[in-house]
Amino acid sequence: MQNFWQQLLSANFIISMLTSSVVLAMPLLIAGLGETFAERSGILNVGVEGIMLFGALSGFLGARLSGSPWVGLICGILAGVLMSLLHAYLTITVVADQVVSGLSLNILSLGLSVFIFRAFYGLAGQAVQAPGFDPYSIPVLSRIPVIGPILFQQQPLVYVGLLLVPIAYFILFRTTFGQQVTAVGEDPRAADSMGVDVIRIRYASVLIGGATAGLAGVFLSLGELHSFSELMVGGRGYIAIAVVMFGRWNPVGALLAALLFGFANSLQLYLQAFSITTLPPQVLNSLPYVVTLLAVISGIGKGFIPSALCVPYKRGD
Repeated sequence: MQNFWQQLLSANFIISMLTSSVVLAMPLLIAGLGETFAERSGILNVGVEGIMLFGALSGFLGARLSGSPWVGLICGILAGVLMSLLHAYLTITVVADQVVSGLSLNILSLGLSVFIFRAFYGLAGQAVQAPGFDPYSIPVLSRIPVIGPILFQQQPLVYVGLLLVPIAYFILFRTTFGQQVTAVGEDPRAADSMGVDVIRIRYASVLIGGATAGLAGVFLSLGELHSFSELMVGGRGYIAIAVVMFGRWNPVGALLAALLFGFANSLQLYLQAFSITTLPPQVLNSLPYVVTLLAVISGIGKGFIPSALCVPYKRGD
């Protein structure tokens, strides 16, 4: 027991685990920031999981075929926008059920990703590598004790994710577009009567969510593994939706929630890697999902729910 606490409380262990927590939190945060826009406009996109997977594949293929991870990044974002456009059309124009549309998108993305990947590389394609993003230490800041290794010795997409938080906050709470997004998500009929184009705002918000979900997928394929796996998203899309709720539909709250889930994931990985606990690995692997479940049933984050979330709107009805 004494050795357990010595390992758990050592400076190197804590710094390594917190550094890993930030990395593991980023795909949840990036996807969650875009989903915040979509849900604040009244559209729930359960298809984040599938969009992340398709974005991961598109980013991988773009980087491998071009030799540049930045080209892969663009491809992943465009793929996310394309997939979310389908969801936007079904839920906003056709007025289909948002949950059914999102789940259908997940099934479509999974099947399409597997088909395309195996068409390129066959069943043994998981060993194929692509150019990815390597860690980059920010001068001066990376030498700050404790904080430096955790925040400023990361790969570029981590910095992108952190920068998106103040950008998303500013857009949502300091711009006319952000105010219109909130108005549409609260009462689309009233917003329409004030001259706000409800359809345009909802389309834009869903596409923003698709772009960030695609970026989150690229983070997994090019930021972490430099390869693609058919099961690499592993439920993160659903956790990203929980991050939005847990963060009270606020970008800063989403950051804190993502870091919490990232810490839970990092903790179970390090406990297994260092054999610090005798718990079965299956129990430790479930820790992030247990935290997600507790967050959902706890009621935390339910203080603000967009009134028109999942409520279809047709002008003139």
